[in-house]
Amino acid sequence: MSQKAASAGDRQTAIPSEANEGKQPASVRVVVFALMIAMLLAMLDNMIVGTAMPTIVGELGGMEHLSWVVTAYTLATAASTPIWGKLGDMYGRKGVFLTSIVLFLIGSALSGMAQDMGQLIGFRAVQGLGAGGLMVGVMAIIGELVPPRERGKFQGMMAGVMAIAMIGGPLVGGSITDHLGWRWSFYINLPLGAVALVMITAVLHLPKKRSQARIDYLGSALLTLGITALVLLTTWGGTEYAWTSPQILGLGAGGVIALFLFVLVERKVSEPVLPLRIFRNGNFSLVTVIGFLVGFVMFGSMTFLPLFQQTVQGASATNSGLLLLPMLLAMMAVSLFAGRFTTTTGKYKVFVVVGGALITAGLALLSLMDTDTTRFTSGAYMAVLGAGMGFLMQTTMLVAQNSVELKDMGVGSSSATLFRTIGGSFGVAILGAIFTSQVKTTMTERLGAAAGAKISGGGAQMDPKRLPSLPPVVKDAYAHAVSSGTHQVFLWGAVVSVIGFAAAWFLKEVPLRGGPSAKSDDNGAAPEVERVPVVEAAV
Repeated sequence: MSQKAASAGDRQTAIPSEANEGKQPASVRVVVFALMIAMLLAMLDNMIVGTAMPTIVGELGGMEHLSWVVTAYTLATAASTPIWGKLGDMYGRKGVFLTSIVLFLIGSALSGMAQDMGQLIGFRAVQGLGAGGLMVGVMAIIGELVPPRERGKFQGMMAGVMAIAMIGGPLVGGSITDHLGWRWSFYINLPLGAVALVMITAVLHLPKKRSQARIDYLGSALLTLGITALVLLTTWGGTEYAWTSPQILGLGAGGVIALFLFVLVERKVSEPVLPLRIFRNGNFSLVTVIGFLVGFVMFGSMTFLPLFQQTVQGASATNSGLLLLPMLLAMMAVSLFAGRFTTTTGKYKVFVVVGGALITAGLALLSLMDTDTTRFTSGAYMAVLGAGMGFLMQTTMLVAQNSVELKDMGVGSSSATLFRTIGGSFGVAILGAIFTSQVKTTMTERLGAAAGAKISGGGAQMDPKRLPSLPPVVKDAYAHAVSSGTHQVFLWGAVVSVIGFAAAWFLKEVPLRGGPSAKSDDNGAAPEVERVPVVEAAV
């Protein structure tokens, strides 16, 4: 058989048949490895940069604009995510994904060359625009190359990337900043991105598309305005401005109006940026809600656990990252198990239900922590929470992708990612407000209103490095205040997670595409399998 004929034959085996089920071409594994590098870029960046921020501010100045370095990146990422997903559906995923990588690398290089805080904020926004396409591109390409029935094999790899980013990010960021300078916390993205670009260009071959429909500019603009308002509201509320201030109320009203107009526009345009029809699928709508709640409790928990470890348990900044290992290792192990089980049996609903139960239990256990809780005990509680997240993180994306047609894989993936991101923003903001209120209340009870406000500087968080220099009575009061604040955070997180647990019971066990029983019906089932070209090994 000629090489050309063999290549043509390969193109017809995008979805493994039942006969060769479980045998992925080597080139698919190469592409998935390259995609994981791109995914690592997006997840690792904020972790590394966060560690370098004190040094950056020391050199560039502009302490008053510090929060915008993170906000600009987060805002650009969230606002661009659904647009990248739709562009991939309309014009082909490979070109759009490569464009997002290049944009991210340009933003990284420019951020490393920034000469003042204003430049850094602008370049971080460019970087965030690229990052929005990285995450949704990874999910959508895997969704197109690998049928849902086989996709579970890669869940452990994705969970491993997340663990590496969360644990390795602060360690790598600190080491780079100390030995190479803060600019290399951005430059480090360039060689990793170059490797991903070369590998994906060489081995990923997907059909080129050219949609004749016009881009939904008005819908994109309204969606961007709505998301921007929501992210700024959750970022500034209770910190920059009071929740009842005109600025926050204005952002809330503007966001609601923009999203209302967005829905009206999407119902009329021929090629909407976020097709409302995908929400008619019961499973997709349910898993979107669950994803929002997972983001809410996960990001909220990840924000306050290190603070508890550093303030109450006396861990260093580096050790507080390592102390998260029980949660992250449990998440990775459980995700790997769930993926393998799903591939073998095609069952997944049980993992969403059990995941919801474990997250609720883990948060309830974490709410029991106080100033006497040992690191072993808190580690065991975190492992329970990590196991719950391991069952849910990739399974919810799997259900979302299985609930849309292949032509909508990009918007399906981006919608799931977007709602999880927005859930995280709301979680950090709302749980942060609860934490702040409780810490101030406890400090006032133990030290009096004047002394409590003076010690915390009018806020609820204090640099742990200041603690050793404080009088013992003040240190004890602040430790109890943080313990009380985290108790409230995890208790309310458990209450919210109950909603996700309840929603999980209403999911329908729809056969996964790529399996022997995958059929389409009108009750949220997976559409018929469409044949798409598989990747080819570069010759």
